[in-house]
Amino acid sequence: MAEIHASAIVDPRARIGNATIGAYSVIGPDVTVEDGAEIGHHVVIDGPVVLGAGVQIGHGSVVGAPPQDLKYRKETFSGVRIGPRTVLREHVTINRATTPDAWTSIGSDCFIMTAAHVAHDCRLGDGVIVINTAGIAGHCDIADRATIGAYAGLHPFTRVGEYAYIGGLSKITSDVPPYMIVDGNPATARGINVIGLRRAGIVPAERRALQDAYRLLYRSGIAPATAVARMRTELEGSAAVGRLADFIAASKRGISGPPRRADAEAAVNESGGVS
Repeated sequence: MAEIHASAIVDPRARIGNATIGAYSVIGPDVTVEDGAEIGHHVVIDGPVVLGAGVQIGHGSVVGAPPQDLKYRKETFSGVRIGPRTVLREHVTINRATTPDAWTSIGSDCFIMTAAHVAHDCRLGDGVIVINTAGIAGHCDIADRATIGAYAGLHPFTRVGEYAYIGGLSKITSDVPPYMIVDGNPATARGINVIGLRRAGIVPAERRALQDAYRLLYRSGIAPATAVARMRTELEGSAAVGRLADFIAASKRGISGPPRRADAEAAVNESGGVS
């Protein structure tokens, strides 16, 4: 049975599992809360929203509010889905999608830290980390295990590849390839996310292949299309390099550029050796 604070306002049409709802929270009629979810104090969950099992929503968060989009019409039936065990800390905001029957989607086991914003029509994969106050604009696609640094800002329709790491305060105006560390304003690629890959159990051979791909893409002086073609032939044994090449080939916005000359030494150090 759900544990609902006496001061909370829960619409009787909401579907509430064996969950906890804190003081002064407001739950709208089209909300589904699965077993084990924990909703803090002063939380507002409105519009069609589905919270998976074990989701945690921090105090003061707002999930499912109308999108901040001038084209949106209030009669549009759209919503937010949040996967199992995802954690939203205090004052996170997640807006519902802009078109009928569409969803802003957050995967499982994500960690969205204090005051971060996920705008309408975004898709976050599993295990994504969004650090304090980062802003993800509408229609962004963030792949599994990517990390968005504090105060980073993502342009609408940006794609971020798996295991990518975006540094704090970065301005993201183009697609961030998988496995890369990017940083700066505008952000440039500084190397392969070796530490993140090692923690994820990616084997040394794959990490070395990705570092070779980084050198082809960013340090050889050849065009990205040519670099992708060489990746496919010279590093064809690496599944990760294959996914990197596919991501770049599919990019419509272009990808993060190479480090500026003043940052070249830092890029070499960050790409590092494999251990």
